[in-house]
Amino acid sequence: MQVVLGSASPARLKVLRAAGIAPLVRVSDVDEDAVAAALHVDARPDEVVSALASAKARAVRETFPDDAEITDDVVVIGCDSMLLVDGRLTGKPHTADVARAHWMSVRGRTAHLLTGHCVIRVTPGSPDVAAHAVSSTVVRFADVDEATIDAYISSGEPLEVAGAFTLDGLGGWLIEGIDGDPSAVIGIGLPLVRRLLAELGVHLSELWVHRV
Repeated sequence: MQVVLGSASPARLKVLRAAGIAPLVRVSDVDEDAVAAALHVDARPDEVVSALASAKARAVRETFPDDAEITDDVVVIGCDSMLLVDGRLTGKPHTADVARAHWMSVRGRTAHLLTGHCVIRVTPGSPDVAAHAVSSTVVRFADVDEATIDAYISSGEPLEVAGAFTLDGLGGWLIEGIDGDPSAVIGIGLPLVRRLLAELGVHLSELWVHRV
């Protein structure tokens, strides 16, 4: 059985590889802003990240007929992460000014990192089946000084990651702790994906490969 990761995130790919899975990587061209805007104005934060994860997974799945590397029995995994702070979702800051303002607002506080997961099983001769779930992890940010924040932003690392931080990179120095699944904070929750696979009749050991 082949695994396709519908994400450009090197952190998600690293988590899967370390866990014995060697996925093909296919990046969707989903307009995240458009997907979020299409939701009901009262959509809950977990509904937003779930919709984004599903949109990414389904967009990648739709490319399969034109992809020569795709085999017959496939599992597609799509994910999307956002930080919930003061009732508002925060994604990737993209710019240094936005990242700095964000860090000034969260330092010394806690927030919830939400990660939507969508797993689609594609089997020849059968309709696609999918399973969805959202993980929520409490993140406790250190009360760091402005010089440290500026140095972190200057590294470029926080600009293209949800919530402007990483747990497995330079940002790990600035996180006091988490309550929940660390792999979900990095970008893909292994225990949650295991449960979603089971819902679709897939045992995770079927996806393991020999490590090099």
